[in-house]
Amino acid sequence: MVGIGQRWGLGSGIVVGNGQVLTNAHNVRGEEVTVTFGDGRFETGTRQAADFDRDLAVLAVDTKDIRPVEVGSPNGELKIGRPVFALSNPGGRGLRVSFGLVSGTERTFRGPRGRRISGSIEHTAPLLPGSSGGPLVTESGRLLGVNTNRLGEGFYLAIPADESLQQAVTTLGRGEVESRPRLGIGIAPPWLARRLRRAVGLPEASGVLVRVVEEESAAAKAGLKEGDLIVQVAGRDVAELDVLQDAIDTVKTGGTLQLRVLRGAEERTVDVAL
Repeated sequence: MVGIGQRWGLGSGIVVGNGQVLTNAHNVRGEEVTVTFGDGRFETGTRQAADFDRDLAVLAVDTKDIRPVEVGSPNGELKIGRPVFALSNPGGRGLRVSFGLVSGTERTFRGPRGRRISGSIEHTAPLLPGSSGGPLVTESGRLLGVNTNRLGEGFYLAIPADESLQQAVTTLGRGEVESRPRLGIGIAPPWLARRLRRAVGLPEASGVLVRVVEEESAAAKAGLKEGDLIVQVAGRDVAELDVLQDAIDTVKTGGTLQLRVLRGAEERTVDVAL
């Protein structure tokens, strides 16, 4: 167990390899971050890579002779009602351990960039601020997941320590991030899009509103502009963000995605090469 950060953006982390620490991507706000070990020693960790869509990051730091945690939970360990312990060391301010039960599996939440993270473990072990990135373990110390998100009052979510997590640790440890097709836009959800259109006197329509277009992105090259309302994607009405995200995920890099957008009151078709 390690602490991440010192003054703000406090978090926790796990030694997963010789010289490697796993934490949440939202705990790492720059290329370097302070890592505090259980004996009070602190070192400067360097971000190897961060996957903000999965909210995971791997840091390179001198772990000395600390034995790494083995990532990859055994089959049959994850059942509703099983006892679990959540561990944390918020910003290196001291180890915390809390007890709870697995209250749900296959839960979904959104990462820092709004992408859905599926398959999460829901549990009831209380977490202090700064606990994200710490481990969820069995009574024997086996790693079940990486604590990541608060879900309502008294419920918490952890990314499961399965083969997918192990692959992510390996990839991030090499300084790489899994390639995914991206539009390169920031959006407002349908409910806010309707309110904003109504405020400027435009007819209401269901869709996601483009708030930001990244320079040199696929969206910019296709001619999407701030203020465009995406109402259809690949022939499906965009009643919620997940419709757009699911459509993007089905397109291979280099493929094309067809959008119907409203620019003001004018409707047009835009083909985006991802």
